Amino acid sequence: MRELRHILIVAAKDLKLFTADRGALFFFIVFPLFFITMMSLVSPQREDPRLELHLASQEREDSLSYEIIAAMRTEDESEPGSGEARIIWEQDYEKAYQAVKEERLEGFLLFPADFTEAILTGHGTSLKVIFDADAANTSAALKGLARMISSRVGSQWVATSTILELLTEQGLSTSFDIPTVGKITQEMLEAQGSSAVEDFIGLRTEKIGEIEAKSSSNWVIPGYLVMFVFFGAAVAAEAIVRERKNHTLERLLASSARRESILGGIFAGIATKGLIQILIFWTVGILVFNIDLGLSPVGVIILSILMVIMSSAYGVMLATLVKTERGAGSAAVLGSLVMAPLGGCWWPLFIMPRWLQVVARVTPHAWAISGFNKLMLFGASFGAALPEMLVLIGFAGVFGIIAIYRFRTGAT
Repeated sequence: MRELRHILIVAAKDLKLFTADRGALFFFIVFPLFFITMMSLVSPQREDPRLELHLASQEREDSLSYEIIAAMRTEDESEPGSGEARIIWEQDYEKAYQAVKEERLEGFLLFPADFTEAILTGHGTSLKVIFDADAANTSAALKGLARMISSRVGSQWVATSTILELLTEQGLSTSFDIPTVGKITQEMLEAQGSSAVEDFIGLRTEKIGEIEAKSSSNWVIPGYLVMFVFFGAAVAAEAIVRERKNHTLERLLASSARRESILGGIFAGIATKGLIQILIFWTVGILVFNIDLGLSPVGVIILSILMVIMSSAYGVMLATLVKTERGAGSAAVLGSLVMAPLGGCWWPLFIMPRWLQVVARVTPHAWAISGFNKLMLFGASFGAALPEMLVLIGFAGVFGIIAIYRFRTGAT
């Protein structure tokens, strides 16, 4: 308890000095918040409405495709916030196609004019996905829907044609029992597998227009949050060196505070400032920019906390490696400005050359950004970001071990 009390006293002392320094408050909180806000406003924010899947057909009204669309169509289209996709029937193919060209419609799934005839005669056919080049989510959803339809219709065709063949060969065309047909169907479907289904009904796509790059707060805010949290912790090394030069740490040691308690208090003070930063940034991001934390908000929170812990350990370690305040400040700025762009805080890593993407993995920034992108951009679950979390823990451990080994309270 005594050691914990000393840790809290040292941390409270650092926070008191921090809050009394208006310049520090500006560069730690106000400036990063202003910078992130301006960068987020560069690109317009769009709401993410309920996904709409449009279907159209080039066949007559008495065709199989019309029956399929009618069965799939969503009757109630008045629930935009339900989170479920709506199936909408585009009965005029030409108008739907023109709407995609004019960017009024993101895309639709088309049943070709020979769909029913090809199914009934046993010939292969293809569904067609027509989509705007910039509608990646819609095109992926339509392709998934096309594969589902292909699988359902194709499996029925395989089963029907196989049963008819076998019934004819075994003389059961006029007299047969249901268990026998069921057994034959199951065996043949297992033998055919999915290849026959996929070959029977294919999938074609037509992209209209060119992809337009768009920025998003879901990428901007995590990127600059990582940069500024790391920068703030690194700059704290300058204050640690200053206190060492002024013999403040020695006086704390003389007042019965142990070396470990002083180190823990310094770390806790830096980490608390980092937690305040991420709390403010995420609050502004959610309330002002309506960012989406993905399927696992808990994962985003844990990743943010690990980023703070790692950065704080780096700040303490940096203070143990330099001897002067100027050296600490220069090292903090240089390290932050090199690792931020290299780690993907300023631009996506995938636009870099392959070898540079590999080099970026030596920075904790790249791992943190990768984890945030998985959770917030790609809709991954908590488990998908576990590797990034473990690597950040590893970085924090390495920085912490070096800091403990080299930490000293007196000037040399």
